[in-house]
Amino acid sequence: MHLFGIPNCSTVKKARDWLSNHGVAYEFHDFKKNGISHDLLENWLSQMPWQKLVNRAGMTWRNLTEAEKSAVIDPQSALKLMLEKSSVIKRPVLVNNGKIICVGFTEIAYKEQL
Repeated sequence: MHLFGIPNCSTVKKARDWLSNHGVAYEFHDFKKNGISHDLLENWLSQMPWQKLVNRAGMTWRNLTEAEKSAVIDPQSALKLMLEKSSVIKRPVLVNNGKIICVGFTEIAYKEQL
């Protein structure tokens, strides 16, 4: 199991705490330190709509220009943005054997999926 995110994100911290407290083994992948690959994002986009992977409520999105925001209209434009600004990816992303289990964190969703 892999958890993708950035360590100082409060939602990622909650997910990491929940996984640890429930004895779920995982490897943490830090977007900021380790980056994110084109192939991995394409895989995620094949499993989930880009609208669920791009965090349009976060500061990174809000700090984009209107032109940058309006250019994100499909999976390919979302992929380009996520590669350029990994912090726009909704986090955390919990993956098991290449399959997305959850995007974001709620205790209810983690209980249901794990």
